[in-house]
Amino acid sequence: MKKFGKLLAVLLLSSLGVPRLVNAVSWSPLEEEHTEKAAKGIMVKGSVVCLFQSGTQDVKQVINAGDTLVVYRESTDHQLKQVGTIKVLAYVGEDYLKGEVLEGEIKAGDIAKKGGVASLIISPGKSCK
Repeated sequence: MKKFGKLLAVLLLSSLGVPRLVNAVSWSPLEEEHTEKAAKGIMVKGSVVCLFQSGTQDVKQVINAGDTLVVYRESTDHQLKQVGTIKVLAYVGEDYLKGEVLEGEIKAGDIAKKGGVASLIISPGKSCK
């Protein structure tokens, strides 16, 4: 009887530390995630972005509508890390490009490169001049 009492006491004490409710997965609020990212200035696949470029001939010779640019972000130790890609949709005026995010999460301040030229991502494409 003493062994049974000790075993019962151990089982009861050990079960107190076990959580009563376990969630295997959490609900994924995809629309809310997109809204939150947009509020933070993060542009995701399908977003239209505006890029600033120098407007010089060397840029216009390298970057054309339909081209894919690789997007990099500068880290705190000044290294460039690839964060996504953008498809160039069109030139807008002399100094701007309009593009569409193909992959990744892109923010204003990221750098889009092709070959030896680069453009600075400045904003969502709706405000591109």
